[in-house]
Amino acid sequence: MTPSPDAIAAVSQRLARFVEAREGEWVGSGPEAVAFVRAGASALSGGKRLRARFCLAGWRAVAEADDPAAVPGDDVTAAAAALEVFHAAALVHDDLIDNSDTRRGRPAAHRALEAHHARSTWAGSAEAFGRSSAILLGDLLVAWSDDLLEDGLRTAPCAPAAREVYALMRREVTVGQFLDIAEEAAFITAPDGEHAGRALRVASLKSARYSIQHPLLLGAALAGADAAQSGALSAFGHPLGLAFQLRDDVLGVFGDSAVTGKPSGDDLREGKRTVLVAYARERMDDAARHRFDAQLGDPTLDAAQIASLQETIAGTGALERVEALIDAYADEADEALRDAALAPAAVETLRGLAQDATARTA
Repeated sequence: MTPSPDAIAAVSQRLARFVEAREGEWVGSGPEAVAFVRAGASALSGGKRLRARFCLAGWRAVAEADDPAAVPGDDVTAAAAALEVFHAAALVHDDLIDNSDTRRGRPAAHRALEAHHARSTWAGSAEAFGRSSAILLGDLLVAWSDDLLEDGLRTAPCAPAAREVYALMRREVTVGQFLDIAEEAAFITAPDGEHAGRALRVASLKSARYSIQHPLLLGAALAGADAAQSGALSAFGHPLGLAFQLRDDVLGVFGDSAVTGKPSGDDLREGKRTVLVAYARERMDDAARHRFDAQLGDPTLDAAQIASLQETIAGTGALERVEALIDAYADEADEALRDAALAPAAVETLRGLAQDATARTA
């Protein structure tokens, strides 16, 4: 069971109205401004609305505990939509940092902006324009996320608590993103036995908290959650968020590009220092580890080299260890829901979302 289609449709409609209003602000500022804002709208298309779903589920878990017939208001719908805008911003910056060419089967934002420059036959480097514009596009989307959240919170009685959750999420994602790129260089200074723990630190800040834990807590805050309810949702959301990111790490190495919308093995070309990679390196001898490190992060890796690295990782048992860790985190999350003072129907929704988050193929 997941949040009702009507609730998700309401989020999408709220998002569409917001974007339409933003596009209308710039019609008199020239075609360049209009094209830039439309690039922001394009970055919001597609996706599974995962963070919105967890926000709505967090609200239901608290609100329906008191009133099973409760209906989310605009504050909740706007907050859920704002999370999707913030997620789009993070993806724009993430793809730029990782030099990713595609997102959801389409050109990444910086590549689309680069192509716009080329089609327009403008002066200068199209690539440099695309990269610079994508930095600004991500910033614009962050501003939009704040605007949308504040629009929904204008009359919300629990606005201060919601703002606190949202602000913490923004800070943690930024630091987590930095730690992610730092780890690609700083790993060499850490003993091999610490690599998995360092990768989990990145996964927690960059993904687990902002993908699941904070959306849950944001929705719960808007429903007036007490400390016990927030604690239960936090204890559910964090391990589930780690399981979600570990699944993402597996897909980044072994995923089917036709399903994920990104080239197979892209995390290997980008040199991601994930738990999967850490586990694999732990089981290699010095010579094998040296060969592995020499290839990891090479953007020119071809399909045969990717397949060889995939075989190497699987052969160490790292994939099985990560799958077991995903299961352990999922079990920990489920245990946090037992006897929690949350609406029973919403708890079943959370369990359904947990299954979707950990058993996905994209």
